[in-house]
Amino acid sequence: MTTPDPGPGTPDPRPGTPATPAIPGTPATPGSGSLDDRLARATLSRAVEPGDEHAGRWLRRYGATGFLDRLLDTTPAPRAPRGDGDADPFPGTGAKRVASWRLRATAADPTRDLATIHDLGGRFLVPGDTEWPRQLDDLADARPLGLWVRGPADLRTWALRSVALVGARACTPYGAHTAADLATGLARQGWVVISGAAYGIDGAAHRGALAAGGATVAVLACGVDTPYPRGHDQLIRRVAEQGLVVGELPPESHPTPSRFILRNRVIAALTRGTVVIEAQHRSGSLVTARAAARLGRHTMGVPGPVTSALSAGVHELLRGDATLVTDADEIIELVGDMGQLAPARRGPVLPRDLLAPAAAHVLEAIPARGPTPATVIARRAGTTPDDTLAKLYELHSLGFVERHGEGWQLTNATTTAPNARRGGT
Repeated sequence: MTTPDPGPGTPDPRPGTPATPAIPGTPATPGSGSLDDRLARATLSRAVEPGDEHAGRWLRRYGATGFLDRLLDTTPAPRAPRGDGDADPFPGTGAKRVASWRLRATAADPTRDLATIHDLGGRFLVPGDTEWPRQLDDLADARPLGLWVRGPADLRTWALRSVALVGARACTPYGAHTAADLATGLARQGWVVISGAAYGIDGAAHRGALAAGGATVAVLACGVDTPYPRGHDQLIRRVAEQGLVVGELPPESHPTPSRFILRNRVIAALTRGTVVIEAQHRSGSLVTARAAARLGRHTMGVPGPVTSALSAGVHELLRGDATLVTDADEIIELVGDMGQLAPARRGPVLPRDLLAPAAAHVLEAIPARGPTPATVIARRAGTTPDDTLAKLYELHSLGFVERHGEGWQLTNATTTAPNARRGGT
């Protein structure tokens, strides 16, 4: 009978075996990954670039510890006997790529990285942890090795009810206002807003959620202890206090252009849908939307002026399989539970819309200017004088017409449309 391996910080009941020390930065929750696996993944997160499918393939084949052991084994591989295949542990992966992995893995200090995230009040999540979002498994070999997380909330729980709001960095005031408005609406209805903490649309989305006292997650393309962009230092701190800051890269890692692009696949996989608010034809936000579509997530876009280059990429999405949305209710209709429908959209209901057809017909027959005799109105309406006169008195009681001597004319009073949708005409 095999004695189960104890978790971190638990005295080992097997005789002669010292207790395993707890390592800071590791979540002590039931179902957590093993200590060796966590240390190996922390090491590999410094050695391997995010989204490297070559590494993901060997990770799937050997496991994290097996992959790392083979990577750090500097013993020259024996020459394979003729016909017995290649003795290389990473066949099909370039020697330069493997050499780069090995160089960075040798210099890594996972214990120090875990201690750093612990000092920040964070943790390092790996597959198998109860907090690990299982929808990330949809990325297959491009799945993150692990996630460095700051913030008090449970990432898995939040990700189950989340929407990504992304868009241009150099956005217009219209785009920033729309992003904040959508984020506020989603947050007030209990949805988590996920974005990348960049300037422009991302920042407006985070601020909108925070302003509503809602939940928001910032997915960074650098270490979670390295706020980027620098101008969003305070914003990222607020997100870490009220929400979550997440990244694939270990502490003190800096962003690169490729890491921003690869980060977007995590945003797409974490959420139930991605909304692009403003984006040019060559925009990283479109990468997020296309990744979401490949993963079977909802892809949405907010239309902008047809003359705006910043909305050209969104309009191209909308010409494809993306869905046009204009407010939080329409987003939730797509990503929410069955029956969560957006309210019907219609123009204002005017008082004359409520008239009976016969009365409305007489009202239309009254000229716009000057008093008109009832007989003339009857002839224009194609009804009898008696019926016309009855309808004129009815319209008079409702405030639509006035009598002047023997004639009738339209009143000058204007009516408001309090139920008109904001922005409508």
